[in-house]
Amino acid sequence: MTSDNSVNTERTQRTIRPQQFVREKELIREKEALQPEMQQQQQQQQAGGKACPFCGAINDPEAMFCAQCGQPISKATCPYCSSEIDPDADFCEVCHHYIRKDVCSYCGAKLTGNEAYCPECGSPRGGLVCPTCHAMNDFAFCKQCGTALTAEAKELMKELQKNPDYQELMDVVQEYSRLESSLPYNSERDIVREQMNMKLRERMLSLLAKDAGVENPVIPKVETKRMTKEELEEQKTEKIKRLSAILDKLAVPPTSSPVQARNYAMASKPMGVRLAWVCNFKHALHSSPCGCAKPHLGGKWVVLGKNSTAEIKDDK
Repeated sequence: MTSDNSVNTERTQRTIRPQQFVREKELIREKEALQPEMQQQQQQQQAGGKACPFCGAINDPEAMFCAQCGQPISKATCPYCSSEIDPDADFCEVCHHYIRKDVCSYCGAKLTGNEAYCPECGSPRGGLVCPTCHAMNDFAFCKQCGTALTAEAKELMKELQKNPDYQELMDVVQEYSRLESSLPYNSERDIVREQMNMKLRERMLSLLAKDAGVENPVIPKVETKRMTKEELEEQKTEKIKRLSAILDKLAVPPTSSPVQARNYAMASKPMGVRLAWVCNFKHALHSSPCGCAKPHLGGKWVVLGKNSTAEIKDDK
């Protein structure tokens, strides 16, 4: 019985294998016949379309962004200096010009491109002169001194001042500014001299009180705020750490509007400490988001300190 089954199985395989072989040959021929046509279609697509460098999808020749993944697939040109820029940038970092004609640089409202003033916020298209430092500005906050130049910018600052993180930020900035203006002890002699001055003060006030008829005058102690250089630097370092932590909380998240991102960042900038803006676009240091081409990708303020040598990209 076993030998008969083996013979039948062998006969069946001999019958099936030639049929499978013939079918495979037919499929190969069909694939080879279709290959030139597929290659021709692919070449036509590549000739008439634009391949995305990120996902490989074919887009229309005039497309600026990939329809598949949304990434920019071509470069634009600055109308002022002809530098190559990203298509979603609204500011040229080479010649420092705002380049969008269809979006108000002060409030982000849509424009037709021909208005002399924004119909939404009333700001002039030609720029605003800062009343504090007299710099010409294309944005709602002065790029030099940070002054709010529009009614919307001033209102945004008022709203932000209600934020507990911002209130804590300003308190720490005041403490840091006081430390920056503090005069430390330079030597042991300075400490001795300070102690002698305190004793002299107490003696003079005691004599004056006795002359006024006070038998046992109580002279209030005055706590000195002076400290050694090492103590001063230690306290300043601690304040900078606190400032950095709060600035991280107030970092600008990615958003769709470069104008709104700039306005929020400028409204949250504290005065009295040297800062720089670190953008998520190129991770470059800017004096402010007003010098960044794509602030809507997010960024934050960082403390540079008084003696920092960090290079700021758009300083002139």
